[in-house]
Amino acid sequence: QLQLVESGGGLVQPGGSLRLSCAASGFTLDYFAIGWFRQAPGKEREGVSCISSGDGSTYYADSVKDRFTISRDNAKNTVYLQMNSLKPEDTAVYYCAADRLDYWDTVQAMCVMSLDFGSWGQGTQVTVSS
Repeated sequence: QLQLVESGGGLVQPGGSLRLSCAASGFTLDYFAIGWFRQAPGKEREGVSCISSGDGSTYYADSVKDRFTISRDNAKNTVYLQMNSLKPEDTAVYYCAADRLDYWDTVQAMCVMSLDFGSWGQGTQVTVSS
C-alpha cells in the first residue's frame, strides 16, 4: 500500500527555516513525480513545489521562489522541502503527494493548478509567527 508521511513542521519565527520530509513506503519514489502543497485556513490549496521523477525538473510557486528548495533522496525514498526566510503568510498545513507521471508538462500543470495527485500524506503544520 502506498503511504506518504510528512514530518518536520512546527513553529518558527519569521525569517527562520524548516526542512520538511516526505517519506514513502510501499513503493519506490524513483518513478514518481512528487509535489508539495499547502492549505491555509479559509484558503484554497496551493501547489508550492513539484519535482519530476526523471531528470529532477522542478517547479516553484512565485510566492516561494528563491526561498524554498525541493530535493529528493531516492536512496532514502524521501523528498525534502527546505524552507528558508519563512514569512507569516507561509503558515499552512503542508502536504506531499506522489503520482506516476511521465511528462514534465503534465506534472508542472498539475502543480500550478493544484490538481489531485494519486497519493497524499496526512499533512504537517507549519506556523510562522513571532
